[in-house]
Amino acid sequence: MRKYKRKLIISLSVLIFPWLTAPFIGTKSFVRFLPVATFANLFIIVFTVIANQKKWFRNNNPLFPKAPIDFTYILGPHLIGTLWIFKLTYGSFLKYILANTVVDWFNIFPFGGALKKAGIFKMKKMSPSMYWGMTTVLAVVLYGYQYIVEKVIRQTNDSQSRLQTLKANIQKRPSNS
Repeated sequence: MRKYKRKLIISLSVLIFPWLTAPFIGTKSFVRFLPVATFANLFIIVFTVIANQKKWFRNNNPLFPKAPIDFTYILGPHLIGTLWIFKLTYGSFLKYILANTVVDWFNIFPFGGALKKAGIFKMKKMSPSMYWGMTTVLAVVLYGYQYIVEKVIRQTNDSQSRLQTLKANIQKRPSNS
């Protein structure tokens, strides 16, 4: 029972502590980068389902014991971490990829090792290095996704601005009565 309580406290901490930093992200940045963070989480969810079927790793999370997905990690540090990395680095791909690579390394090796020691998560048929490589490739895809999202939003805003200008010009014309 004591070991279960320890796992439970660790899992709750993993879920809750990242959210304590969320107010410092700012509403504008939170909303701006939420689509890419959601896309990242969707990818991780699909990957986790496949990984569980192939027994690449094992997850013993006491908060969601029957779920094949570690929602504690996905809704906690992964979601909030993605928002923070984009807030702090978007606009400089080099800064982004360096920050993401370092954060992923800490996430997979020291943090993953601590979760293994606690009995919550264990790599089985996939090495930590393989997982780190996959997350680095995912980081490049996510940056491209955010770039496309921003481009579409800019184009939409430009189109709306031109439409409003055209409408204002039409309304200014003197009527021929």
